Amino acid sequence: MPIPRPLEPEHPAARVEAAAPARAAGPFAVALAGLVSLAVAMGIGRFAFTPLLPMMLHDGTVTLDQGGWLATVNYIGYFVGAAVCMLIQPDAVRMVRWGLVATVLLTLGMALPGGMPAWSLWRAAAGVASALAMVYTAAWCLQRLAELGRPELAGLIFCGPGLGIVVTGLGVSGMVGAGWHADHGWLAFTALAVVLVAAVWRIFVAPAAVPSARAAETDTDIDTGTARLDAEAWMLTLAYGLAGFGYIITATFLPVIARQALPGTVWADLFWPIFGAGVAVGALLATRVGMAHDNRKLLALLYGMQALGVAIAVVLPSVAGFALSSVLAGLPFTALVAFAMREARRLWGPQAPRLMGLMTASYGLGQIAGPPLATALVARSGGFAGSLACAAAALALGALVFLWMRRVWPLPAGETTLSPGAKVR
Repeated sequence: MPIPRPLEPEHPAARVEAAAPARAAGPFAVALAGLVSLAVAMGIGRFAFTPLLPMMLHDGTVTLDQGGWLATVNYIGYFVGAAVCMLIQPDAVRMVRWGLVATVLLTLGMALPGGMPAWSLWRAAAGVASALAMVYTAAWCLQRLAELGRPELAGLIFCGPGLGIVVTGLGVSGMVGAGWHADHGWLAFTALAVVLVAAVWRIFVAPAAVPSARAAETDTDIDTGTARLDAEAWMLTLAYGLAGFGYIITATFLPVIARQALPGTVWADLFWPIFGAGVAVGALLATRVGMAHDNRKLLALLYGMQALGVAIAVVLPSVAGFALSSVLAGLPFTALVAFAMREARRLWGPQAPRLMGLMTASYGLGQIAGPPLATALVARSGGFAGSLACAAAALALGALVFLWMRRVWPLPAGETTLSPGAKVR
Protein backbone atom coordinates (compact mmCIF):
# COMPACT_ATOMS: atom_id res chain seq x y z
CA MET A 1 0.00 0.00 0.00
CA PRO A 2 2.19 2.91 -1.17
CA ILE A 3 1.85 6.43 0.21
CA PRO A 4 2.17 8.97 -2.63
CA ARG A 5 3.79 12.33 -2.02
CA PRO A 6 1.54 15.40 -2.53
CA LEU A 7 0.88 16.21 -6.17
CA GLU A 8 2.33 19.34 -7.71
CA PRO A 9 -0.36 22.01 -8.27
CA GLU A 10 0.11 21.89 -12.04
CA HIS A 11 -0.18 18.08 -12.10
CA PRO A 12 -3.46 17.16 -13.82
CA ALA A 13 -4.32 14.71 -11.04
CA ALA A 14 -4.42 17.62 -8.60
CA ARG A 15 -7.14 19.43 -10.57
CA VAL A 16 -10.71 19.34 -9.36
CA GLU A 17 -14.06 20.25 -10.79
CA ALA A 18 -14.46 23.89 -11.69
CA ALA A 19 -17.74 24.27 -9.84
CA ALA A 20 -16.64 24.97 -6.27
CA PRO A 21 -18.89 24.74 -3.24
CA ALA A 22 -19.67 27.84 -1.28
CA ARG A 23 -17.18 26.93 1.43
CA ALA A 24 -14.20 24.64 1.01
CA ALA A 25 -13.59 21.94 3.59
CA GLY A 26 -11.15 22.68 6.39
CA PRO A 27 -8.05 20.60 7.16
CA PHE A 28 -9.68 18.32 9.73
CA ALA A 29 -12.58 17.62 7.38
CA VAL A 30 -10.13 16.79 4.59
CA ALA A 31 -8.11 14.45 6.83
CA LEU A 32 -11.23 12.69 8.13
CA ALA A 33 -12.60 12.37 4.59
CA GLY A 34 -9.35 10.72 3.57
CA LEU A 35 -9.55 8.40 6.57
CA VAL A 36 -13.10 7.36 5.68
CA SER A 37 -12.29 6.95 2.00
CA LEU A 38 -9.37 4.62 2.75
CA ALA A 39 -11.46 2.75 5.31
CA VAL A 40 -14.00 2.03 2.55
CA ALA A 41 -11.51 1.35 -0.26
CA MET A 42 -9.14 -0.80 1.79
CA GLY A 43 -10.93 -1.91 4.95
CA ILE A 44 -14.08 -2.93 3.07
CA GLY A 45 -13.12 -3.09 -0.61
CA ARG A 46 -10.00 -5.21 -0.09
CA PHE A 47 -9.91 -6.66 3.40
CA ALA A 48 -13.54 -7.38 4.36
CA PHE A 49 -12.97 -10.61 2.45
CA THR A 50 -10.51 -11.80 5.11
CA PRO A 51 -12.98 -12.11 8.04
CA LEU A 52 -15.81 -13.17 5.72
CA LEU A 53 -13.82 -16.03 4.18
CA PRO A 54 -14.38 -18.39 7.16
CA MET A 55 -18.12 -17.71 6.89
CA MET A 56 -18.02 -18.52 3.16
CA LEU A 57 -16.13 -21.74 3.96
CA HIS A 58 -18.69 -22.63 6.63
CA ASP A 59 -21.57 -21.94 4.23
CA GLY A 60 -19.95 -24.22 1.68
CA THR A 61 -20.01 -21.58 -1.04
CA VAL A 62 -16.23 -21.81 -1.57
CA THR A 63 -13.39 -24.19 -0.79
CA LEU A 64 -10.06 -23.07 0.65
CA ASP A 65 -8.47 -23.29 -2.81
CA GLN A 66 -11.27 -21.17 -4.26
CA GLY A 67 -10.91 -18.67 -1.41
CA GLY A 68 -7.19 -18.42 -2.16
CA TRP A 69 -7.99 -17.83 -5.83
CA LEU A 70 -10.44 -15.02 -4.99
CA ALA A 71 -7.75 -13.39 -2.85
CA THR A 72 -5.21 -13.75 -5.65
CA VAL A 73 -7.38 -12.15 -8.34
CA ASN A 74 -8.07 -9.27 -5.96
CA TYR A 75 -4.35 -8.70 -5.55
CA ILE A 76 -3.88 -8.96 -9.31
CA GLY A 77 -6.56 -6.29 -9.69
CA TYR A 78 -4.79 -4.09 -7.15
CA PHE A 79 -1.53 -4.53 -9.07
CA VAL A 80 -3.27 -3.54 -12.32
CA GLY A 81 -4.90 -0.54 -10.65
CA ALA A 82 -1.58 0.65 -9.24
CA ALA A 83 0.04 0.24 -12.68
CA VAL A 84 -2.77 2.26 -14.28
CA CYS A 85 -2.10 5.07 -11.81
CA MET A 86 1.46 5.25 -13.16
CA LEU A 87 0.23 5.75 -16.73
CA ILE A 88 -2.71 8.16 -16.45
CA GLN A 89 -3.10 11.70 -15.14
CA PRO A 90 -6.84 12.13 -14.52
CA ASP A 91 -8.80 14.44 -12.27
CA ALA A 92 -8.11 13.22 -8.71
CA VAL A 93 -11.57 13.95 -7.27
CA ARG A 94 -13.33 12.15 -10.11
CA MET A 95 -11.13 9.08 -9.61
CA VAL A 96 -11.80 9.04 -5.86
CA ARG A 97 -15.54 9.17 -6.46
CA TRP A 98 -15.49 6.51 -9.15
CA GLY A 99 -13.34 4.28 -6.98
CA LEU A 100 -15.67 4.59 -3.99
CA VAL A 101 -18.83 4.01 -6.01
CA ALA A 102 -17.25 0.97 -7.68
CA THR A 103 -16.23 -0.39 -4.27
CA VAL A 104 -19.83 -0.15 -3.06
CA LEU A 105 -21.23 -1.88 -6.14
CA LEU A 106 -18.61 -4.63 -6.19
CA THR A 107 -19.12 -5.34 -2.49
CA LEU A 108 -22.82 -5.73 -3.24
CA GLY A 109 -21.94 -8.09 -6.09
CA MET A 110 -20.37 -10.53 -3.62
CA ALA A 111 -23.76 -10.89 -1.91
CA LEU A 112 -25.53 -11.84 -5.15
CA PRO A 113 -25.75 -15.27 -6.82
CA GLY A 114 -23.21 -16.02 -9.49
CA GLY A 115 -20.68 -18.37 -7.98
CA MET A 116 -16.96 -18.40 -8.67
CA PRO A 117 -17.00 -16.94 -12.22
CA ALA A 118 -18.86 -13.81 -11.12
CA TRP A 119 -17.08 -13.52 -7.78
CA SER A 120 -13.68 -13.78 -9.47
CA LEU A 121 -14.62 -10.88 -11.72
CA TRP A 122 -15.98 -8.80 -8.83
CA ARG A 123 -12.90 -9.38 -6.65
CA ALA A 124 -10.51 -8.52 -9.49
CA ALA A 125 -12.44 -5.34 -10.25
CA ALA A 126 -12.57 -4.50 -6.54
CA GLY A 127 -8.78 -4.67 -6.48
CA VAL A 128 -8.56 -2.14 -9.32
CA ALA A 129 -11.14 0.14 -7.67
CA SER A 130 -9.44 0.06 -4.28
CA ALA A 131 -6.06 0.91 -5.84
CA LEU A 132 -7.50 3.90 -7.71
CA ALA A 133 -9.39 5.15 -4.65
CA MET A 134 -6.38 4.69 -2.40
CA VAL A 135 -3.82 6.41 -4.64
CA TYR A 136 -5.97 9.39 -5.57
CA THR A 137 -7.46 9.83 -2.09
CA ALA A 138 -3.96 9.99 -0.64
CA ALA A 139 -2.64 12.28 -3.37
CA TRP A 140 -5.56 14.72 -3.21
CA CYS A 141 -5.75 14.84 0.58
CA LEU A 142 -2.00 15.31 0.99
CA GLN A 143 -2.11 18.14 -1.54
CA ARG A 144 -5.05 19.85 0.19
CA LEU A 145 -3.48 19.54 3.65
CA ALA A 146 -0.26 21.09 2.35
CA GLU A 147 -2.23 23.95 0.81
CA LEU A 148 -4.12 24.46 4.08
CA GLY A 149 -0.89 24.54 6.07
CA ARG A 150 -1.63 21.35 8.07
CA PRO A 151 0.44 18.56 6.46
CA GLU A 152 0.94 16.92 9.87
CA LEU A 153 -2.70 15.75 9.77
CA ALA A 154 -1.77 13.25 7.06
CA GLY A 155 -1.30 10.62 9.76
CA LEU A 156 -5.07 10.56 10.27
CA ILE A 157 -5.64 9.59 6.64
CA PHE A 158 -3.55 6.44 6.87
CA CYS A 159 -5.35 5.24 9.98
CA GLY A 160 -8.27 4.52 7.62
CA PRO A 161 -7.25 1.03 6.44
CA GLY A 162 -6.59 -0.15 10.00
CA LEU A 163 -9.86 1.25 11.35
CA GLY A 164 -11.72 -0.31 8.42
CA ILE A 165 -10.18 -3.66 9.30
CA VAL A 166 -11.23 -3.22 12.95
CA VAL A 167 -14.83 -2.41 12.03
CA THR A 168 -15.24 -5.25 9.54
CA GLY A 169 -13.52 -7.72 11.85
CA LEU A 170 -15.67 -6.88 14.86
CA GLY A 171 -18.73 -6.80 12.62
CA VAL A 172 -18.10 -10.32 11.38
CA SER A 173 -17.56 -11.52 14.95
CA GLY A 174 -21.06 -10.31 15.78
CA MET A 175 -22.47 -11.84 12.61
CA VAL A 176 -21.00 -15.22 13.47
CA GLY A 177 -22.55 -15.02 16.93
CA ALA A 178 -25.91 -14.20 15.38
CA GLY A 179 -25.70 -17.11 12.93
CA TRP A 180 -25.56 -14.98 9.78
CA HIS A 181 -24.53 -16.31 6.38
CA ALA A 182 -21.70 -14.71 4.43
CA ASP A 183 -23.99 -13.10 1.86
CA HIS A 184 -25.72 -11.21 4.68
CA GLY A 185 -22.29 -9.99 5.77
CA TRP A 186 -21.54 -8.67 2.29
CA LEU A 187 -24.90 -6.88 2.29
CA ALA A 188 -24.19 -5.32 5.69
CA PHE A 189 -20.81 -4.03 4.56
CA THR A 190 -22.39 -2.66 1.39
CA ALA A 191 -24.84 -0.67 3.51
CA LEU A 192 -22.01 0.56 5.74
CA ALA A 193 -19.99 1.63 2.70
CA VAL A 194 -22.97 3.57 1.32
CA VAL A 195 -23.35 5.49 4.59
CA LEU A 196 -19.63 6.28 4.81
CA VAL A 197 -19.32 7.35 1.17
CA ALA A 198 -22.38 9.59 1.51
CA ALA A 199 -20.84 11.22 4.59
CA VAL A 200 -17.67 12.33 2.75
CA TRP A 201 -18.98 12.75 -0.80
CA ARG A 202 -19.18 16.56 -0.65
CA ILE A 203 -15.70 16.91 0.80
CA PHE A 204 -14.14 15.67 -2.43
CA VAL A 205 -15.20 18.73 -4.42
CA ALA A 206 -13.09 21.46 -2.85
CA PRO A 207 -10.96 23.32 -5.40
CA ALA A 208 -7.20 23.00 -5.29
CA ALA A 209 -5.92 26.29 -3.96
CA VAL A 210 -2.74 28.03 -4.92
CA PRO A 211 -0.01 26.53 -2.73
CA SER A 212 0.72 28.52 0.39
CA ALA A 213 4.20 29.69 1.27
CA ARG A 214 4.38 26.95 3.89
CA ALA A 215 3.41 24.28 1.37
CA ALA A 216 5.97 25.59 -1.08
CA GLU A 217 8.69 25.32 1.56
CA THR A 218 8.01 21.60 1.76
CA ASP A 219 9.41 21.15 -1.74
CA THR A 220 12.08 23.86 -1.72
CA ASP A 221 13.81 23.05 1.55
CA ILE A 222 15.51 20.00 0.07
CA ASP A 223 17.90 19.39 -2.75
CA THR A 224 16.84 17.02 -5.48
CA GLY A 225 17.96 13.44 -5.94
CA THR A 226 19.13 11.75 -9.08
CA ALA A 227 16.82 9.31 -10.88
CA ARG A 228 19.20 6.45 -11.54
CA LEU A 229 18.07 2.83 -11.65
CA ASP A 230 21.24 1.58 -10.01
CA ALA A 231 21.93 -1.35 -7.66
CA GLU A 232 20.68 0.58 -4.62
CA ALA A 233 17.31 1.31 -6.25
CA TRP A 234 16.96 -2.31 -7.35
CA MET A 235 17.73 -3.63 -3.86
CA LEU A 236 15.17 -1.27 -2.35
CA THR A 237 12.61 -2.56 -4.86
CA LEU A 238 13.46 -6.19 -4.12
CA ALA A 239 13.23 -5.70 -0.36
CA TYR A 240 9.90 -3.91 -0.71
CA GLY A 241 8.52 -6.82 -2.72
CA LEU A 242 9.47 -9.16 0.14
CA ALA A 243 7.20 -7.09 2.40
CA GLY A 244 4.27 -7.66 0.04
CA PHE A 245 4.82 -11.41 0.20
CA GLY A 246 5.58 -11.46 3.92
CA TYR A 247 2.37 -9.91 5.20
CA ILE A 248 -0.18 -11.17 2.70
CA ILE A 249 -0.64 -14.73 3.96
CA THR A 250 -1.52 -13.41 7.42
CA ALA A 251 -3.69 -10.65 5.93
CA THR A 252 -5.62 -13.20 3.82
CA PHE A 253 -5.98 -16.21 6.09
CA LEU A 254 -5.58 -15.04 9.73
CA PRO A 255 -9.16 -15.87 10.84
CA VAL A 256 -8.99 -19.22 9.00
CA ILE A 257 -5.63 -20.02 10.61
CA ALA A 258 -6.92 -19.09 14.07
CA ARG A 259 -10.07 -21.17 13.70
CA GLN A 260 -8.04 -24.15 12.57
CA ALA A 261 -5.64 -23.86 15.51
CA LEU A 262 -8.26 -22.92 18.13
CA PRO A 263 -11.53 -24.60 17.14
CA GLY A 264 -14.59 -23.43 19.03
CA THR A 265 -13.01 -20.39 20.70
CA VAL A 266 -14.71 -16.98 20.47
CA TRP A 267 -11.27 -15.39 20.11
CA ALA A 268 -10.74 -16.70 16.58
CA ASP A 269 -12.71 -13.85 15.01
CA LEU A 270 -11.08 -11.14 17.15
CA PHE A 271 -7.48 -11.49 16.03
CA TRP A 272 -8.20 -9.76 12.71
CA PRO A 273 -9.56 -6.57 14.34
CA ILE A 274 -6.57 -6.66 16.71
CA PHE A 275 -4.37 -6.69 13.58
CA GLY A 276 -6.33 -3.70 12.24
CA ALA A 277 -5.93 -1.76 15.48
CA GLY A 278 -2.18 -2.35 15.22
CA VAL A 279 -2.21 -1.00 11.65
CA ALA A 280 -3.97 2.20 12.77
CA VAL A 281 -1.66 2.77 15.74
CA GLY A 282 1.41 2.08 13.61
CA ALA A 283 0.28 4.67 11.07
CA LEU A 284 0.07 7.34 13.78
CA LEU A 285 3.39 6.39 15.35
CA ALA A 286 5.15 6.56 11.98
CA THR A 287 4.28 10.25 11.68
CA ARG A 288 6.12 10.93 14.96
CA VAL A 289 9.47 9.64 13.68
CA GLY A 290 11.79 12.48 12.70
CA MET A 291 13.78 12.78 9.49
CA ALA A 292 17.17 12.37 11.19
CA HIS A 293 16.89 8.57 11.24
CA ASP A 294 18.22 6.33 8.46
CA ASN A 295 15.15 4.90 6.72
CA ARG A 296 16.92 1.61 6.11
CA LYS A 297 17.56 1.11 9.83
CA LEU A 298 13.90 1.81 10.57
CA LEU A 299 12.82 -0.58 7.82
CA ALA A 300 15.09 -3.34 9.12
CA LEU A 301 13.51 -2.97 12.57
CA LEU A 302 9.96 -3.01 11.16
CA TYR A 303 10.62 -6.00 8.91
CA GLY A 304 12.09 -7.82 11.90
CA MET A 305 9.05 -6.96 14.02
CA GLN A 306 6.64 -8.22 11.37
CA ALA A 307 8.70 -11.37 10.84
CA LEU A 308 8.54 -12.04 14.57
CA GLY A 309 4.79 -11.46 14.56
CA VAL A 310 4.24 -13.94 11.73
CA ALA A 311 6.57 -16.52 13.30
CA ILE A 312 4.84 -16.36 16.70
CA ALA A 313 1.66 -17.67 15.08
CA VAL A 314 3.65 -20.79 14.11
CA VAL A 315 5.49 -21.50 17.35
CA LEU A 316 2.78 -20.34 19.79
CA PRO A 317 -0.67 -21.19 18.34
CA SER A 318 -2.61 -20.08 21.43
CA VAL A 319 -4.89 -17.16 22.27
CA ALA A 320 -1.98 -15.17 23.70
CA GLY A 321 0.26 -16.15 20.79
CA PHE A 322 -2.22 -15.12 18.10
CA ALA A 323 -3.01 -11.85 19.91
CA LEU A 324 0.69 -10.95 20.12
CA SER A 325 1.21 -12.07 16.54
CA SER A 326 -1.64 -9.85 15.34
CA VAL A 327 -0.23 -6.78 17.11
CA LEU A 328 3.36 -7.31 15.93
CA ALA A 329 2.30 -8.04 12.35
CA GLY A 330 -0.12 -5.09 12.24
CA LEU A 331 1.98 -2.28 13.72
CA PRO A 332 4.57 -2.18 10.88
CA PHE A 333 2.05 -2.63 8.04
CA THR A 334 1.59 1.04 7.12
CA ALA A 335 4.72 2.34 8.85
CA LEU A 336 7.11 0.36 6.67
CA VAL A 337 5.32 1.63 3.58
CA ALA A 338 5.83 5.22 4.77
CA PHE A 339 9.55 4.75 5.39
CA ALA A 340 10.09 2.88 2.12
CA MET A 341 8.44 5.73 0.20
CA ARG A 342 10.58 8.20 2.13
CA GLU A 343 13.70 6.28 1.12
CA ALA A 344 12.57 6.44 -2.51
CA ARG A 345 12.28 10.20 -2.14
CA ARG A 346 15.80 10.36 -0.69
CA LEU A 347 17.22 8.45 -3.66
CA TRP A 348 15.31 10.05 -6.54
CA GLY A 349 14.06 13.38 -5.19
CA PRO A 350 11.23 14.91 -7.25
CA GLN A 351 11.27 11.93 -9.63
CA ALA A 352 10.57 9.52 -6.77
CA PRO A 353 7.03 8.67 -8.00
CA ARG A 354 8.65 6.66 -10.82
CA LEU A 355 10.66 4.60 -8.34
CA MET A 356 7.57 4.30 -6.11
CA GLY A 357 5.70 2.85 -9.07
CA LEU A 358 8.38 0.22 -9.61
CA MET A 359 8.35 -0.59 -5.90
CA THR A 360 4.57 -0.88 -5.92
CA ALA A 361 4.75 -3.34 -8.79
CA SER A 362 7.24 -5.45 -6.83
CA TYR A 363 5.02 -5.27 -3.74
CA GLY A 364 2.03 -6.32 -5.82
CA LEU A 365 3.85 -9.32 -7.24
CA GLY A 366 4.70 -10.39 -3.69
CA GLN A 367 1.02 -10.18 -2.75
CA ILE A 368 -0.02 -12.21 -5.77
CA ALA A 369 2.44 -15.00 -4.95
CA GLY A 370 1.36 -15.44 -1.33
CA PRO A 371 -2.14 -17.03 -1.40
CA PRO A 372 -1.38 -19.71 -4.05
CA LEU A 373 1.72 -20.76 -2.11
CA ALA A 374 -0.28 -20.93 1.12
CA THR A 375 -3.06 -23.08 -0.34
CA ALA A 376 -0.52 -25.37 -2.05
CA LEU A 377 1.36 -25.92 1.22
CA VAL A 378 -1.89 -26.46 3.13
CA ALA A 379 -2.90 -29.12 0.61
CA ARG A 380 0.44 -30.86 1.17
CA SER A 381 0.79 -30.52 4.96
CA GLY A 382 -2.76 -29.91 6.19
CA GLY A 383 -1.81 -26.69 8.02
CA PHE A 384 -0.52 -23.15 7.58
CA ALA A 385 2.74 -23.54 9.50
CA GLY A 386 4.83 -24.00 6.35
CA SER A 387 3.42 -20.98 4.53
CA LEU A 388 3.73 -18.75 7.61
CA ALA A 389 7.33 -19.89 8.05
CA CYS A 390 8.02 -18.90 4.40
CA ALA A 391 6.45 -15.49 5.02
CA ALA A 392 8.49 -14.90 8.18
CA ALA A 393 11.66 -15.94 6.36
CA ALA A 394 10.92 -13.48 3.53
CA LEU A 395 10.50 -10.63 6.01
CA ALA A 396 13.67 -11.61 7.85
CA LEU A 397 15.51 -11.62 4.52
CA GLY A 398 14.17 -8.14 3.81
CA ALA A 399 15.50 -6.92 7.17
CA LEU A 400 18.93 -8.34 6.32
CA VAL A 401 18.84 -6.65 2.90
CA PHE A 402 18.31 -3.24 4.52
CA LEU A 403 21.09 -3.82 7.03
CA TRP A 404 23.37 -4.82 4.15
CA MET A 405 22.36 -1.69 2.22
CA ARG A 406 23.30 0.50 5.20
CA ARG A 407 26.75 -1.05 5.19
CA VAL A 408 27.34 -0.90 1.42
CA TRP A 409 25.78 2.56 0.85
CA PRO A 410 26.25 4.51 4.10
CA LEU A 411 24.79 7.99 4.39
CA PRO A 412 27.45 10.69 4.05
CA ALA A 413 28.22 12.53 7.27
CA GLY A 414 25.57 15.11 8.04
CA GLU A 415 23.09 13.89 5.42
CA THR A 416 19.42 13.57 6.41
CA THR A 417 17.05 11.00 5.01
CA LEU A 418 15.10 13.49 2.89
CA SER A 419 17.29 13.45 -0.22
CA PRO A 420 20.96 13.31 -1.21
CA GLY A 421 22.79 16.22 0.36
CA ALA A 422 19.54 17.60 1.78
CA LYS A 423 19.56 20.20 4.50
CA VAL A 424 16.52 20.81 6.66
CA ARG A 425 15.90 24.39 7.56
